[in-house]
Amino acid sequence: MQRLRSFIQKGLGHRFGIILLLVFIILGISCATRIGLLLYTGKGFDLTITNLLGVFGIGLVYDLAVSSYIIIPFVLHLWLTSETIYLPKWRKWMLLLYAGLLLFFAFSQLVPAEYNAALHWGIVAVIGIRLGIFILMAQKGPVFRTHWRKYVLYADFFLITFLLLFNAISEYFFWNEFSTRYNFIAVDYLIYTTEVLGNIQESYPVVWIIAGVLVSAFAVVWYLRRPIARSLKQEVPFARRTVISLALLVFPVITFLFATNKWKKFSNNAYANELAANGLFEFGTAFNNNELDFYKFYKVLPDAEAFSIVRKELATPNTRFINDDPYSIERMVSYAEPEKPMNVVLISVESFSADFMNAFGNDQHITPFLDSLATKSLLFTNLYASGTRTVRGLEALSLSIPPTPGQSIVKRPDNENMFSLGAVFKSKGYITQYLYGGYGYFDNMNAFFSGNHYEVIDRKALRPEQIHYANIWGVADEDLFTLTLQNLDANYKTGKPFFAHVMTVSNHRPFTYPEGRIDIPPSRQAREGAVKYTDYAIGKFIQEASAKPWFKNTVFVIVADHCAGSAGSVELPVTGYHIPLLMYSPGTIQPQKCDRLMAQIDIAPSILGLLKFNYRSKFFGQDIFTLPAGHERAFISTYQGLGYLRNGALVIQSPVQQIEQYKPDFTTGKAQKEPLKDSLVKQAIAYYQSASWLLKNNKYRN
Repeated sequence: MQRLRSFIQKGLGHRFGIILLLVFIILGISCATRIGLLLYTGKGFDLTITNLLGVFGIGLVYDLAVSSYIIIPFVLHLWLTSETIYLPKWRKWMLLLYAGLLLFFAFSQLVPAEYNAALHWGIVAVIGIRLGIFILMAQKGPVFRTHWRKYVLYADFFLITFLLLFNAISEYFFWNEFSTRYNFIAVDYLIYTTEVLGNIQESYPVVWIIAGVLVSAFAVVWYLRRPIARSLKQEVPFARRTVISLALLVFPVITFLFATNKWKKFSNNAYANELAANGLFEFGTAFNNNELDFYKFYKVLPDAEAFSIVRKELATPNTRFINDDPYSIERMVSYAEPEKPMNVVLISVESFSADFMNAFGNDQHITPFLDSLATKSLLFTNLYASGTRTVRGLEALSLSIPPTPGQSIVKRPDNENMFSLGAVFKSKGYITQYLYGGYGYFDNMNAFFSGNHYEVIDRKALRPEQIHYANIWGVADEDLFTLTLQNLDANYKTGKPFFAHVMTVSNHRPFTYPEGRIDIPPSRQAREGAVKYTDYAIGKFIQEASAKPWFKNTVFVIVADHCAGSAGSVELPVTGYHIPLLMYSPGTIQPQKCDRLMAQIDIAPSILGLLKFNYRSKFFGQDIFTLPAGHERAFISTYQGLGYLRNGALVIQSPVQQIEQYKPDFTTGKAQKEPLKDSLVKQAIAYYQSASWLLKNNKYRN
């Protein structure tokens, strides 16, 4: 122990000793974060020696991998910074470098400014301050520079420590919301800083949190000020600095080439796997893998075989394939009954789990209107969402396609003119609209829906006096429904039928809404209050709509975009995807329950089936009303875990070429691993593979 202490003290006294010190800080904060998340998880974590060793052993490897990246600017600084750069011979080149970087970032238009303004100008500020410090130090003598170099180094350590501590707090809040390390959601949060920072500010005591982190970061740097300062006293020749620096820079190269987030998957307990990960490493992985190539990361079948399986699955008595192309699922859907050109209002409710409703066992009475409406509607009790994000729900409802790995199609480039529900309605002479209570640029909604046969209407269409309340995500749901009624009335006056897809926002953190609407005050900022307020707003909308001349000829479809949470001790807990669906149209739809297994992608063709539309289809979803018994299946997913649910079994595909089968408990969400069934596995592969093939080859177009 004495030798170790002596070695560390000697190392910290070296010019590059601050690198070792920085690594210790990173490891310490990362370990403390991991312990904190473990304690917060509580009983969900399977407390075994194997899991503990995996969490902290594998976690240490990831922490070191992240450290290898963070030390890069410090290594470059120690390697290239010396007294020489302040002399006239080199000064102009350094000034040009700083000025060039400042101008590049100040005028860069690589990402729209409204998305990343905080990050963008933060970088500009750091470079600008550094430029000012360099100019000041270049005008003074060596003694002044040595003195100020110490404070610059203090500032660098303070900034890094502050960011690491702030990240630790952010990881806690992210875990509290999603029960995972950073993923695609966190990448979105970095891009859409306006909404996200506003949400954080409205949800948490941000000023006190930042103040606490600032004080903590200052305390750390103050405690370590002497070893930091000692490193400046060591003069190392440039040649030796070069050898040491290149040796240290080998580590991030190794990390980049070989480190993978699949190492974390050592346990059957999903929480253990997430705790073993490092949030910053996971963020980098998610950012880099915006879209995962199915053929590269997943097991595949010959394309002809995959399409053969899917074509067989999609063949129903009321459909016929348009051609014999083995790589096409295009078919004609027809009904013997005459078409019913009724209006359709599809309400996708933000984060609305099935277990919020009394019909699914909830006894909190937070959905009184929907509970009442369920007795007057066609209630689907066995429906599963495609994913865990709004964009996945919107993708499923509009495109009726399985959730392919990576980012949702809604947010991918080149996603216009897809085969969509809006396109089918438009081909029937309908007015098709997408109405959203927030700003439509968020999550790329404007671009996606306007490019796929919808007119996009967002909060900008509301006059100030029409807005009773708004938070960072958008206007209160009642104001969104005011906007909806206003547009539906205008649609009716044209004499054309209409299809309106309405996306609510109120059931989202910070869970705030207008005062005096429900018996849960908004000051509590509780999920239950947001759910009950959304229920109130939907009830108010239906009541007001019932007095409209178009009401009797309208079908109301109410469904969740995804559940409020999808966390569990297994990778894809089925309870985290269970959502409600109500179809309501007095005089047209008889009240009853449908207990058949149903996927979110089945909703679009089922709506069209309800109206008996004859149309050309490329949908993967099926009309539940005509689907033969035994063909029911559902798709659930994360951005890389692809689930296929059928006949009480769950097949999960994940990178790299991993396939497992489970018997899920539909009450607890837990799952027991079981042997793979070849026919089920092939169906699972075939659906996801054929969807990926059609997207990759631009064949899922209108």
